[in-house]
Amino acid sequence: MASSRPIGSVRFENNNRVVIVTGGSMGIGEAIVSAFAASGADVIIADVTAPESNKLPNVSYQRCDTASQKDCDAVVQHAISSHGAIDVLVNNAAIQPRESYHPIDGVPESVWQRMIDVNLCGYMRMASCVLPKMKGQESGVVINVASGQAHRTAREVGVYGPIKSANVMQARQWGIEYARDGIRVLSVSPGAIDTPMIRASLDEQGGSGALANRHPIGRIGTPQEVADAVLWLTSSAASFVTATDLEVDGGLGALGAFADPYPMIE
Repeated sequence: MASSRPIGSVRFENNNRVVIVTGGSMGIGEAIVSAFAASGADVIIADVTAPESNKLPNVSYQRCDTASQKDCDAVVQHAISSHGAIDVLVNNAAIQPRESYHPIDGVPESVWQRMIDVNLCGYMRMASCVLPKMKGQESGVVINVASGQAHRTAREVGVYGPIKSANVMQARQWGIEYARDGIRVLSVSPGAIDTPMIRASLDEQGGSGALANRHPIGRIGTPQEVADAVLWLTSSAASFVTATDLEVDGGLGALGAFADPYPMIE
């Protein structure tokens, strides 16, 4: 079952806003970049991999490994020197290596240390660079892209989920710390979204039909639907929303494990 909403039909005006998206070269991050750019923002992709194609004049690329403080500092300095401000930071860069799909006693230390450095500390590094600039502006929004795994778990994902849960708590903590500085901080927790990461692990999840059927809405989501949620949260329409999480998951988080399964969709 596909989304009935035309791709890109939700629009917000972001003219003259400056946006940094980490991990913006593919998947959910790429959709967020495209949505902000289409709405008029100047967007900086901060990623270890350059986007395959970028023909938009208001989108630029800066190589950034968020495990590196030097790289994070350089991205923020580029934004300030090029545009004079930073209005939105989207912390999206995250990894989930195949070697991490084990109980924690079977995950090599080098793997979980790298995941912590990128998925947890990377969010903190970028925020710690950006928040002082936003305080000086007395405005700004930070979005942490978390995951449905922040709220529920499964076997053999003992590293990724707990880190994503920490991303939610980071947003809550920063949201209350900086609320009086004109800064809002939130997290978004997607369910299963049609990205290269999900497609690469479909066999382990019972195939696309089984994965879609776990969502009450009857399908997995699209990156654009997550991007739409991010654009709403960063807009003036959500000006009284901060220090909380939005689950963009087709109802997955509300369905109890004891619930009767839905009939498979033909």
